[in-house]
Amino acid sequence: MKAHRQSKIKQIIENQIIETQEDLAAALRARDIEVTQATVSRDIKDMQLVKIPCGNGKYRYAYPIDTQTMHSEDRMQRLFKELVKKIDYSENIIVVKTMPGAANSICAALDNARWPEVIGTVAGDDTILAVVKSSSMAEDVALKLEAMSMGIK
Repeated sequence: MKAHRQSKIKQIIENQIIETQEDLAAALRARDIEVTQATVSRDIKDMQLVKIPCGNGKYRYAYPIDTQTMHSEDRMQRLFKELVKKIDYSENIIVVKTMPGAANSICAALDNARWPEVIGTVAGDDTILAVVKSSSMAEDVALKLEAMSMGIK
């Protein structure tokens, strides 16, 4: 079922503008594939879908073509600069607030960066939780992310 659903997702995003997880879930349901938001979120992450500009300040999901570019540090910085609104942390958890629908793309980029300080991440629609190995590392990672969101290398 997962392979079939992900195949349909690929077809959908190639043939129509899908801006949000909710849009994608509705498009799947229109094709008689019942899904939850959590399933759609996992599929987006599994498929490493990205958000690309589609005009008028809007973004749509797209299937990645060049995986090396997709995982580059420059790409991650562009995503952070364009789509991150706020970064904060407490103890060993960092919270990244994004534009609506952008959290999965940014989260995938952060996961693929394979920073040794970051144990794992979880993305919603507009929020990412990143768990850092220790609270002493959280401030450094948060500052690094904040610098990226400001376009500082």
